[in-house]
Amino acid sequence: MGYFVTVESDVDLYVEDLNPKGSKTIVFLHGWPLSHEQFEYQFNVLPAMGYRCIGVDWRGFGKSDKPFEGYTFDRLADDIRVLVDALQLNNFTLLGHSTGGAIAIRYMSRHSGFGVSKLVLVDAAAPIGFTAGTADDFLKEVLNDRPKMMQTVTDGFFFQYITKPFSDWFMQMGFRAASWSTAAIINTLRDEKLYSDLPFIHVPTLIIHGIHDKVIPFDQARELNQKIMSSQLVPFQYSGHGAFWEERDKFNQLLAQFV
Repeated sequence: MGYFVTVESDVDLYVEDLNPKGSKTIVFLHGWPLSHEQFEYQFNVLPAMGYRCIGVDWRGFGKSDKPFEGYTFDRLADDIRVLVDALQLNNFTLLGHSTGGAIAIRYMSRHSGFGVSKLVLVDAAAPIGFTAGTADDFLKEVLNDRPKMMQTVTDGFFFQYITKPFSDWFMQMGFRAASWSTAAIINTLRDEKLYSDLPFIHVPTLIIHGIHDKVIPFDQARELNQKIMSSQLVPFQYSGHGAFWEERDKFNQLLAQFV
């Protein structure tokens, strides 16, 4: 079931809500520059296991509204808080991939983890995101040749082989974002740091990270594990930045056990 939730007077977020009567709820925050559709291989399985799965497109991405402003971690975390209130969510698992992991961490600190009982960070862009050099390269491409940028993102995303049709599908997710929101998040990933947020995470936390990740180095997962209380790190030996797809069976089983 898909619907929109108003988070500001002129901004509606798209929500895909699968198995609303499920016994446990997982809220999925996608990575940059994708959408909730990246979790297709979770949504195929977990609702049938009895879980309510809520996929959210952040502002500027997927099917959500695309305002010109509002792409700081604070604002994106505030959007999630409005969504949580609107849907009256409580005792749910918050899962964030890549930049979605950074947004989840900011939510935990800025909103005291309101309603969250467990946290899952998947190849999280934390405690830092892009280096200045990487950000500059992406910005140049997104402002001049966004299809080339999406090809660059896709080429560096996965460790395992992907087919041409899969690559095309993956790239189309990125093209559904606005170019201005795509660029704004690059700046956010370059400029914002999350070190001071980590001590505010007090719920059981599962950290999943591909050891071959070329986007966010595995060492950052180790650092999160050291600095987040009650966290456990599970390395994915055959994954790059896309553990949710590259080792999807293991990923889904692990998530079901943790939740």
